[in-house]
Amino acid sequence: MLKKLIGTKQFYKNVIVLTIPILIQNGITNFVNMLDNLMVGQIGQTQMIGVSVANQLVFVYNLCIFGAVSGAGIFGAQFFGNSDHKGLRDSFRFKIIFCTLLTAGVISLFYFAGPELINMYLKGEGSGEAAKASLDAGFSYLKIMLWGLVPAALAQCWSSTLRETGQTFPPMVAGVTAVFVNLFFNYVLIFGHFGAPRMGVEGAAIATVISRFVELFVVAVWTFADRKRNLFIVGAFRSLKVPVALVKKIAEKGIPLMVNETLWAAGVAFVNRCYSTEGLEVVAANNIVQTFFNVFSVAFMAVGVAIGIVLGQLLGAGKEDEAKDASIKLITFSLFVSIIVAIIFSLCAFFIPDFYNVDESVKQLATKMMIICALAIPFDAVANACYFTLRSGGEAIITIIFDCGFMWVVSAAMAFFLTSFTPLSILPIFAICQGLNFLKDVIGITFVRKGKWVKRIIV
Repeated sequence: MLKKLIGTKQFYKNVIVLTIPILIQNGITNFVNMLDNLMVGQIGQTQMIGVSVANQLVFVYNLCIFGAVSGAGIFGAQFFGNSDHKGLRDSFRFKIIFCTLLTAGVISLFYFAGPELINMYLKGEGSGEAAKASLDAGFSYLKIMLWGLVPAALAQCWSSTLRETGQTFPPMVAGVTAVFVNLFFNYVLIFGHFGAPRMGVEGAAIATVISRFVELFVVAVWTFADRKRNLFIVGAFRSLKVPVALVKKIAEKGIPLMVNETLWAAGVAFVNRCYSTEGLEVVAANNIVQTFFNVFSVAFMAVGVAIGIVLGQLLGAGKEDEAKDASIKLITFSLFVSIIVAIIFSLCAFFIPDFYNVDESVKQLATKMMIICALAIPFDAVANACYFTLRSGGEAIITIIFDCGFMWVVSAAMAFFLTSFTPLSILPIFAICQGLNFLKDVIGITFVRKGKWVKRIIV
């Protein structure tokens, strides 16, 4: 049993080599986002609520882009595992074209329907003046953020392709550079340092947009500078032609995964919207919880990305049995990492909310919600590992049922029922919804053990 669950030193060394750069990049990114959130939180509670709601919309968009690049990335990882550089180049082109068109549509939606979308989260208990101030702050922030969506999407196209080739260091450098740029301009523009105007939430948005362009610049220059290693970039822009056969394959396997990511993110946004009906204080407290959860969860999230890369390359090389064996060991490793994260997160819950300039009741509520969230972190980690395992073989239908199907049929439905038809307060509602991931783990492990995901899809 132990041999099935625990790998060799070399096995973990290979996984950690992939995981550490992803962890560092995402960790620093989320850490700086946390500092960004803290800085906005120093301006005032209403501004923090507005920005947090606007970021809910951006979160759905980011997951949509992630799904798009991941769908094509299933093929990219297997192409690289098969030493097919032309196939990798074609999958990269598909990402660029699709993500650009998708971003154009999202920009139009957010610009014209942004106020209505933000206002959906401001219907709970609280004064009308506070809700109006949060709406104004949120839409001002969102309008500026739209300028950064295109470079952010293109940077994801480059970074994901590099990761599919096993290069996690260049995206890490680009991401780390970008977040420090973001942090610097946050400090300068939010509070008006070094002679700059004090711009508040607009300054936070401008800083983020600048950082997106910096990230794209770094990762693109790095890729072109090492063309001997990154053969996929050679001639990548001489044409935008993508073989019809590959487009059909990506449409069959990849587009459903993009739809899954979008629907899953929309489900998360819907659950948070249900929480928001319990009052504006809940919106503020949940913003604190989710911001710091994103910082702490990067450890097992990075393991999940590594799982997709490792298993995708093994499947592309035709090593199906080795991939199936590795999947169990990787899920176990992710669980181990998450337990450590959960312990640290629960300890931090007692002092993190004190950093915010919010009401004492919000701080107390945030602490209790963070403790509940910490208890559920191992469930999240196993579900995340199962998701990347199922996705590595392009098993679209099973992945959709497991991920967004569960989100809407179980999690979102339960959140809506509890907030609309029961007298329960936010804490028991939050605990029940967090605990549902245990059921998702049972489903995920069942799908993984059946092994239908063990497929080589590039042939």
